[in-house]
Amino acid sequence: MQGLYIHIPFCVSKCAYCDFVSFAGKTDCIDAYLDCLLREAELYKNVPKIQTLYVGGGTPSLLSPAQAEKLFRGISLAFGDTRMLKDVSFECNPESITEEKMKYLKIFGVTRLSIGMQTTCDKHLKLIGRAHNRKQFFKAYEIAAKYFDNINIDIIAALPKQSLEDFKTSLRETAALNPKHISVYGLQVEEGTPLFERGFRADENLCRKMLEFTCEHLCAACGYEQYEISNYCKPGAECQHNINYWEEGPYVGLGVSAASYINGVRMQNTNDMDEYMRLVSAKQPAVNFKEELTGKAKTGEEILLALRMMKGVEPTPKMKQFFEDDFLALIDQGLLESSGVALHLTNEGKYMANEVFRHFVEPF
Repeated sequence: MQGLYIHIPFCVSKCAYCDFVSFAGKTDCIDAYLDCLLREAELYKNVPKIQTLYVGGGTPSLLSPAQAEKLFRGISLAFGDTRMLKDVSFECNPESITEEKMKYLKIFGVTRLSIGMQTTCDKHLKLIGRAHNRKQFFKAYEIAAKYFDNINIDIIAALPKQSLEDFKTSLRETAALNPKHISVYGLQVEEGTPLFERGFRADENLCRKMLEFTCEHLCAACGYEQYEISNYCKPGAECQHNINYWEEGPYVGLGVSAASYINGVRMQNTNDMDEYMRLVSAKQPAVNFKEELTGKAKTGEEILLALRMMKGVEPTPKMKQFFEDDFLALIDQGLLESSGVALHLTNEGKYMANEVFRHFVEPF
């Protein structure tokens, strides 16, 4: 399955936990940036036909209807009509969701919205620098649900000053909306972010309790299935674009910092906006990193990506050749278990996933 990812790096403001390539207050650059995106798309027009599209950021919902139309029409010219794709995801933040934008996104072929809520608590939203409040989120969801029946809501666990009961309230209120998909991430405090500079570090034990409650509540009480470490959905509502990543399918990435995976080669564009626009305007690739894994490194990557999904991995002879001792050790530690011919994470393994994955990443 061939995927296409488009990075829209513009935001109203930079969140305190965010280490993504995004820029606050540069909305006057959006039209020029879209021109560059569509020029870059021409460089990949000979790739196999795309089947999924994901527009992420940043805050793609900052685009005006006219700008969104410009983007989708240009992508359709380069890769085929986006309205014919089976999975078109578009990220939104609550403060920039309007009736007009939802109408246009529906017309352009978007099938799935992903809303960055993070928490329903105003105090915690303010602490992490989100641009919306609780009331805006619920209003935005009401508007979005009029046009889309496939909506994802993002939640973050272990926020500053967030108790277990605070988190439970946010999760319960989110599940009560009955979206088809919910993504729950433990907060990662990366060096260089405002939260890191403030000295905040997430409480790992508290985060684990929150994630344990997530699985218990969503799966046992609300009819969701956990199909990936951080992702829950109603039956049949998995994000096909993201599954393609975990199954090592090919994909093209357009935009500053966007990554591609084509013919076994992983590439990433420059993080520098000015450099990106200069290179693409000159009809040159903006790629500044390439990597092609082979042998044991390639096999290890296949394993760790597959283990992110609850169905796990069916070890091939090559996987056993390189990693049979690791499989056996992780089974002995109670972090992996077998189900038929497949190996998958145990409940303990889900919370110790980084420890599991280290077995399959260089240096070996």
